[in-house]
Amino acid sequence: MSEIEISEVNSRRDRDAFIKFQWRIYASDAAWVPPLMIERKAFLNRKRHPFYQHGDATLFLARQKGKIVGRIMASDDPNYNSLHQSNVGCFGLFECINDCNVATGLFERAASWLRKKRRTEMVGPIDYSTNYVCGLLIDGFPSPPTILTAHNPPYYRQLIESCGFAKAKDWYAWWFADPEKAAARLRPLAKRFRKRWPVTIRAGNLKNIREESRRLRQIYNQAWEKNWGFVPFTEAEIEFMTHELKQLIIPEFALIAEVGDAPAGFILCVPDINVALRHINGRLTTFGLPIGLAKLLYYKSRTRTARLIALGVIEKYRRSGIAEMLVLRIVEDAMIKRGFTGELSMTLEDNFMINRFLEAIGAQRYKTYRIYSKSIT
Repeated sequence: MSEIEISEVNSRRDRDAFIKFQWRIYASDAAWVPPLMIERKAFLNRKRHPFYQHGDATLFLARQKGKIVGRIMASDDPNYNSLHQSNVGCFGLFECINDCNVATGLFERAASWLRKKRRTEMVGPIDYSTNYVCGLLIDGFPSPPTILTAHNPPYYRQLIESCGFAKAKDWYAWWFADPEKAAARLRPLAKRFRKRWPVTIRAGNLKNIREESRRLRQIYNQAWEKNWGFVPFTEAEIEFMTHELKQLIIPEFALIAEVGDAPAGFILCVPDINVALRHINGRLTTFGLPIGLAKLLYYKSRTRTARLIALGVIEKYRRSGIAEMLVLRIVEDAMIKRGFTGELSMTLEDNFMINRFLEAIGAQRYKTYRIYSKSIT
């Protein structure tokens, strides 16, 4: 067996090789969606990405006979550990050939880096934090990933578990196959709750998107604060994500619920740009011509699939029917009127209230994502 070399990514050339390695792993996977190269470079840019204002991360490549055979990111988020009084680091962006020795080498190198940060536990896959892409796909492999969700070969589960990792938590993804059925079940509930609470639901104001994003951050950080794995968005992170998503946001797909003048909840749904990305192989230009960009705009305009990314209600309004009202508006305005179907993700496996609610309105659970953990002391 030839020796496996694990090296830290320190050059632009290695960073590009780190990104492009996915094309080898998924060459025969019809469900895979090639990432946009320019977006991946921005995500890994230490000077640009806001995670590095408070956290740290590094990338590693595995080579065998000079050929890249795996990759991994190790990341450390002091904000998370301070909030949860924990001592964990993360692995993410894991890709590997089907070889336990390569996987072992990658995980050990990531663990070694985290030990130098004095971390005693490693969890993942998590790309920086749970505010970004996270989780290992456990089932639902034939369905392509929607925007900002993970996809991986089935054998990754065996690789990760063979390296001593155990399940920490599962997340679910749900599919809205029949929006008319969902609306029929939601309307009487929403009507009943409207009589009890003076709730106003309005579309997001894209002309003042910076202020709206701050309002969403305020709601998000309160609504999710007791969720497993939660870490608050910093102001810089929410501005970065707003910039990344603003070209996709449709006002009627970003709704804010208010009781009086107080924000109470929000729902955010975006067209699934992955439907368009499948056609451009990661590039906006070819030989200097904007061929990829033209294809992206063409397929984006015809996309009728969306992902419901976030639904949050501040705790004191949880049983006021605001969630039902928000979902009904999205189902009626986004799905029925505009002809969309789509995914709602991700919900924690033990968030029984939201999971039962989704089952009751006819959503189908069709994917499971898993977070693993391992002691590295």
